[in-house]
Amino acid sequence: MTDQNLTPLTRVFKIGATRVVEDPSMSGLSNEQVAQLLKTSYPEVANATLRERDENGLRVVEFLPQPGRKG
Repeated sequence: MTDQNLTPLTRVFKIGATRVVEDPSMSGLSNEQVAQLLKTSYPEVANATLRERDENGLRVVEFLPQPGRKG
């Protein structure tokens, strides 16, 4: 067994073209809890759909914007 199997992947949160790398303050939080933190700076995160994938040794969590209602 290698260390890679024991160490969780570092998460990168992708909001459009912006990438936010997980820091120690986010390490114990779920993706939904991180979204709550990020939505103050990135309001589009509030109603976004989450998509996770592994990419080059990182866990990429994408916030996919949902179309809003006009009115």
